[in-house]
Formats: sequence, structure tokens, C-alpha cells
Amino acid sequence: MAVAIIVPVTFFLVTGIIWVTYLYLKSREKQIMIEKGMSYEQMVDYLKTKRNPYTMLKAGIITICFGIGLGLGMYLENISYGYDDGWPAITIFVFTGLGMIIAFFVSKKYEMKENGNSKKK
Repeated sequence: MAVAIIVPVTFFLVTGIIWVTYLYLKSREKQIMIEKGMSYEQMVDYLKTKRNPYTMLKAGIITICFGIGLGLGMYLENISYGYDDGWPAITIFVFTGLGMIIAFFVSKKYEMKENGNSKKK
């Protein structure tokens, strides 16, 4: 019974702490910019940093490889008749690492393609 209460309380407490910390740091960043004498327009330009458009692509590739590793590990565990319980862990790590490597090269390819197009314009 105690675990049924502790888990949700801990979840909401940690979520609240993370949210309050984010808001505090965002406010502190703006205070520092004001102290340095930045105008409103300069602050808006500074805060509109260009985000990497390939972040979600990388996350998707890594998640797909994680899922493939999990599925393959469970399959190998089933066909080995319980003799080796390490298959899921091994394949998860191998395929997640493989996914990170693939995501790096795919992102690098798209960034080079984007930089090549911007130089031609």
C-alpha cells in the first residue's frame, strides 16, 4: 500500500522540481541580460537561437534501433530455451549504440547537404 502512494507522489514531486528549476533558470537568464544592458530586441534575437532540425530524426532512429534490439533480444531469449538470459540486455545496448552511430552519420549527411545548398545561394 505504501508503494502505491509513494510512486505517484515522487513522480509529481520530481516533475514539479524540474519545472520550477526550468522557470527559475529562464528568469535568471533574462535578469542577467537586463543587468548587462541588453535591449528588448537584442534579448529576443538572442533567445531565438536556431535549433537543430535533425534532433527528432536522431531520436527516432535511436528509438527504432532500441525497439529492434529489444525485440530481437526477447526473440533470442525465447529460442535459446532460457539457457542465456543476457540476450535482451546485449541486443538493446548493441542496437542502441548502432542507432546512435547511424543517427550521427545521417544527421551529418543532411547538415552537409544543407550547408552545400546555402553556399550556392
